Amino acid sequence: MKISTKGRYGLRALLDLAVHSNGEHVALSNIAERQDISENYLEQVFSTLRKAGIIKSVKGAQGGYILADRTSNIKVGKILRVLEGDLSVVQEDDDLPDNYYESIQYCLKLNVWDKLNESINTMVDSITLEDLVQAYKSMGNELGDMYYI
Repeated sequence: MKISTKGRYGLRALLDLAVHSNGEHVALSNIAERQDISENYLEQVFSTLRKAGIIKSVKGAQGGYILADRTSNIKVGKILRVLEGDLSVVQEDDDLPDNYYESIQYCLKLNVWDKLNESINTMVDSITLEDLVQAYKSMGNELGDMYYI
C-alpha cells in the first residue's frame, strides 16, 4: 500500500485548516499557498472531503472551508479512506481456486496480510486531527521562540 498525493496532500491541507481556522472559514487559496499545493488540485480533494461530510464550504467573499466536526472526532483513518479508498496492503483475487482454504495463499492471508491490514487500520483510526494539531503546536514550542530585529 502506498498513500497517493491525494491522501498526503488532503491530510496536510486538513491539518492546515484545523491549525489556522480558529472556528472561522479558511480560504482554499491560503491553504494552497501555505502548503505549496496547487489550488486546483486542492479543490478536487476538498470536493471529495465535503461530499464525505468532513468539511463544509461557504461561498462568497468571506467564504472558505471549515471542519464539519470537532478535530477530536475526525480520525485520520476516515480521511485516508475517503481519499484513498480501502487501505488494504493486498487485494485478493475474486477468482479463488477450489482448494483456496487449504492453500498457502490462504495461510498468508490469515497470518500476514489480514494482520498487517488490521494493524494499519487500528493505527490510523487511533489518531485524530486533534492529536495532529497538538503535535504540530508542540513542535513549534520545542523549536523555541524566534525573535527578529
